[in-house]
Amino acid sequence: MADQSPDEGSKQKIDAEATSAEADEPTGSGSSGDTPDTPAPAPAPESDSERTSEFVALKPVDLPALKPPRPATAGPALGARTKDEAAEPTAPVSEDPAPALPPLDLLAELTNTPEPPETPARTLTRRFKIWVPIVLLLALVFVIVQAVRPLPTPSLKLGADTSSYTFDGRFNLPWPAKGQGAVQVQGSGSLGTFGEQKPVPTASVAKVMTAYVLLKEHPLKKDEAGPTIEVDERAVREGEAKDESRIEGLTAGAKFSQQDMLKMLMIPSGNNIARLLARWDTGSGDETAFVAKMNEAAKALGMNDTTYTDPSGLDAKTVSTAVDQLKLAEAVMRFDAFRPIVALPNATIKGLPEPINNNNDNLLLAGLSIKGIKTGSNTAAGGALMWAAYRTVGDRTPLILGTMLDQRVDGPDPNGGNSLTLVKENSKKVIAAVRDALTSSVAVRKGQVVGYVDDGLGARTPLVATGDLKAIGVPGQRLALRLTDSGKPVPHAAEAGAVVGTLTIGTGPDAPKVPVALQKDLREPSFGAKVTRLG
Repeated sequence: MADQSPDEGSKQKIDAEATSAEADEPTGSGSSGDTPDTPAPAPAPESDSERTSEFVALKPVDLPALKPPRPATAGPALGARTKDEAAEPTAPVSEDPAPALPPLDLLAELTNTPEPPETPARTLTRRFKIWVPIVLLLALVFVIVQAVRPLPTPSLKLGADTSSYTFDGRFNLPWPAKGQGAVQVQGSGSLGTFGEQKPVPTASVAKVMTAYVLLKEHPLKKDEAGPTIEVDERAVREGEAKDESRIEGLTAGAKFSQQDMLKMLMIPSGNNIARLLARWDTGSGDETAFVAKMNEAAKALGMNDTTYTDPSGLDAKTVSTAVDQLKLAEAVMRFDAFRPIVALPNATIKGLPEPINNNNDNLLLAGLSIKGIKTGSNTAAGGALMWAAYRTVGDRTPLILGTMLDQRVDGPDPNGGNSLTLVKENSKKVIAAVRDALTSSVAVRKGQVVGYVDDGLGARTPLVATGDLKAIGVPGQRLALRLTDSGKPVPHAAEAGAVVGTLTIGTGPDAPKVPVALQKDLREPSFGAKVTRLG
């Protein structure tokens, strides 16, 4: 004992006091954590040196982890505890201990307050808090999308009172009692038709389609001779036939220009020339391939009731209607090389023994400005005629086109010769009546509001004509007006006076037209219009 240091002596003293305290603790029925029935005697006061020595002897220790409470177990002696039990505090015994909770759930139970009872007002408030932000976000997205969407393409619309124009008065065409016919003023449209439009033989009027296909395949400028075409043995042989129109005096190997061949085709109506040209065009030994081209061209022109079986029209199965042939007349008269040929009453061609004469000469010389186009006659077809005439009205000279088919005389009619005379007389009456009735009128005046620009979102900007729009027609004729752009898209914004379109009256490329301009500034749609658009 003499070797112990003061610190060791103090430590033994503390351990002895702790052992004495345990021995003096009264025995109870519970665990070591139960409160004793009588208070334990207060420890004796310690001197300053002892307190200091105790403080120096203590070392930091790790606190044991919390363990769930466990039931008390009987020890070896009532009130006695092992050394480990004395070091570990015990919790009160629970008869039905609750299962341990995860740390997060335990934290939630300690910090959360009980939720108040559910009421309709609380439910409404909760839903309001949930949905209002979502709705606001969706509304914001909608506004942004609407604002940046491409604008609709502006369009030009006619006003309700400028969709058409009707000439004052009435006019009746002097149609014949039988057959069928159609007439129009180029640029103004149809003046009317008569008879049932059913397919009938056309006779030599079919040669107009032959010329049309040739000029499409081998274009000529006005007064241009074109390529050289050689006469073959077949054309010479067919020129000697007595029962059809033909060009006589041909010799095999003779060469003629395309222009001269067209004159022989259209003026005296040479059937053998029609077949020769068909073979030359296709380079074949017959006309089958060329006839296929004729039917293709008819289909392209919208001649839906027309069928060609030969290039001359001699075959009675080559049939059409007056309305269909009028479509062909309008198309073929656009060729600069064609119009001068069909206007000739006769022609002298080098290489032929004598001049050729037009079967239409009495009409061409009738003083009615008739400039063609083609006659046709045979027993199957009777008399047929496609004609063109001019009439100057004001500052314009429109082309009057007409066709008349299935004209027949009562009594003898060898090869349809008498019916040919009849169809020319009936056509002459119609031509004279149209020329006399044709008039010009101002359909739209300068500065008149004719329509508007629709921006696609409800705004309309008025359009005005930049000049007088004059129409040509006959009394009682109704002409449609149409509004189109000026060749480029209508702008979203432009200043007043800017030309943005064209107003046209009538039909076809020859129809009269006038530019239209904005009456006031054209502005882009407002932000509100962009956001509220639905389409």
